[in-house]
Amino acid sequence: MECSQTSPYDRLHRQSVHKYNMIQHRSDTMPRIASRARPVSGTLIPSFCFETIGEMANYAAHIVAGLVRERAALGQRTVIGLPAGSTPLATLREVIRLHREEGLDLSSVVLFLLDEFYGLPADSPQSHRLWLQRQLLDHVNIPADQVYFLDGQLHPSDVDLHCRRFDEAIQHAGGFDLVLLGIGINGHIGYNEPFSVKKSRTRLCTLDPITRRGVASDFFGEENVPMQAMTVGLSGILSARRVLLLAIGEHKAKIIAEALEKPTTDRVPASYLQEHGDVRVLLDGPASSLLKGASMPWLLGNVTWDDDLVKRATLWLCNQTGKALLKLDADDFRAHDLHQLLRHHGPAEVIAQKVFRWMLDTIDYHPAGTSPKKTLCFSPHPDDDVISMGGTLIRLIEDGHDVHIAYMTSGNIAVFDHDARRVAELVADYNQLFQIERDRSSQLASDVKQAIDQKRPGHPDNEALLKIKGLIRQSEARAAAIAIGCKEANLYFLDLPFYRTGTIAKNPVGAEDIAIIEDLLMRTSPDQIYVAGDLADPHGTHRVCAEAIFAALLNMRSRNEKTPDVLLYRGAWQEYPLHEIEIAVPLSPGDLALKRQSIFMHESQKDKALFPGSDPREFWQRAEDRNRGTADAYNRVGLPEFFALEAFSRWKWNPI
Repeated sequence: MECSQTSPYDRLHRQSVHKYNMIQHRSDTMPRIASRARPVSGTLIPSFCFETIGEMANYAAHIVAGLVRERAALGQRTVIGLPAGSTPLATLREVIRLHREEGLDLSSVVLFLLDEFYGLPADSPQSHRLWLQRQLLDHVNIPADQVYFLDGQLHPSDVDLHCRRFDEAIQHAGGFDLVLLGIGINGHIGYNEPFSVKKSRTRLCTLDPITRRGVASDFFGEENVPMQAMTVGLSGILSARRVLLLAIGEHKAKIIAEALEKPTTDRVPASYLQEHGDVRVLLDGPASSLLKGASMPWLLGNVTWDDDLVKRATLWLCNQTGKALLKLDADDFRAHDLHQLLRHHGPAEVIAQKVFRWMLDTIDYHPAGTSPKKTLCFSPHPDDDVISMGGTLIRLIEDGHDVHIAYMTSGNIAVFDHDARRVAELVADYNQLFQIERDRSSQLASDVKQAIDQKRPGHPDNEALLKIKGLIRQSEARAAAIAIGCKEANLYFLDLPFYRTGTIAKNPVGAEDIAIIEDLLMRTSPDQIYVAGDLADPHGTHRVCAEAIFAALLNMRSRNEKTPDVLLYRGAWQEYPLHEIEIAVPLSPGDLALKRQSIFMHESQKDKALFPGSDPREFWQRAEDRNRGTADAYNRVGLPEFFALEAFSRWKWNPI
């Protein structure tokens, strides 16, 4: 049964939407946007889908701001529970903007951090307390004595008492007015892992292996992740008067579908939110992609059949029946609840033929055309270009286009210490052999060895190490680009400032980042650009790079300057679903072999990468499997059979 959309949130919801629509402000770096929240039908919790993470963040931040202002006007404090992590980060940044630019007074807020790693040194960069201090408290006027943290440094004998007093502090403050939550891919909220007891209180818990793997990149390796954490219990979270649950990215889609569409179970702690009287779930498109109301709305009732939905439903039908497009018949449509589509757009043969032509038109051997053009590929990290679209770059070069590649960040945090040490020692030996500045290079090699030996697990590198690691990535990127035929003079290493933190957490994109991109676009004046389209990347680098490029393009368009055609590609993790692909570039066995050779040039990422994610395959294997998988998907729906395909969509020039 679909949950009612009526709750005390409705007033704040209406106020927030009105606030978005009235916003005329434009910050120094990013244009403001209006909310386009779409209710998702069929869920057991009221859920809303947003076009972008920015829109979701604006919506959530204005819900927070509205509640704070409403209660402050009544002389009341607002008690908020907040998690750490990448999910709430954009929301916190919007709260900070509201405080700085629109006068949001947060002095009446009482804040409780919901969780903390246990046994982690207080000065560790992964400390949730330090994260909250840097990401919010340093920028707003919440009094220090109104902020409560769990203490992960306590002796084991003191933990139970500390947890009881933390619960008492929440009750003494009046209980949570609002809890903001993320969700783990195993369904945890806070650090209430699968099979947590619904009546659980604040406590010390053992982290699920999936949770530890999910935060491994923050610690520069899973082996550095603590085994335990402290967390506010499910009882404390579920007793909040209001809850906002945020989810971002395709990797959250499966657990979101389980939590919102299936019965409650202790295996998915987030599912208990179904029993809460005032909760809303905010999703981006990828996180909602497995919900029926978002991906298969025709199964829930009448829909408006535009071309995009016709394509999606018909391709879905191919998958359900195992048939190619031109083999679908009327019985297939009726047997899978597509009567309405058949009535309004049938007969079945007409629908299938139309979608077949649409998909056939996506196949393009010459994505930039056949007349010479200048193309520019933006690569967020130094290997995204060849991993994600190496075959297309080969094709562009073969077609005689002037191909340029811009590497947006150094990628220096993704290099193993032993590689940096090896390079430092190699340079020292090289200089010793050829009698070139022997003393300085030997001293540097010694300093690098000492820095590595003294570095604590999970802590960032010093400046020298970061420079060496950046140089390694740069040399590998240059070799890979040359391997596919790109001219060395057409390579640009932008080293955008937002990335230069030396840690996983990055700074927000600033005016300097956008100016660097604008300058490159103005200097090169490309006819076509390629952008990593992972707009739901929760950890940020791909998404932030894309947003910076879009901001630069919008700035140029506002000045009536020439802007290029923009194609989006996906990173190493996922591919576009068939219905979203607008250009598919066929690759021959030779193209794929050369692409593999170029990926091999990234030796520091070969065999075992520092941040491989949860996928055990090497990057070249992921790339080849994806490209062949896309070709197989085309073949299964009855399109021409190719060896491999690289897929792209077009940027629609919507505000970011």
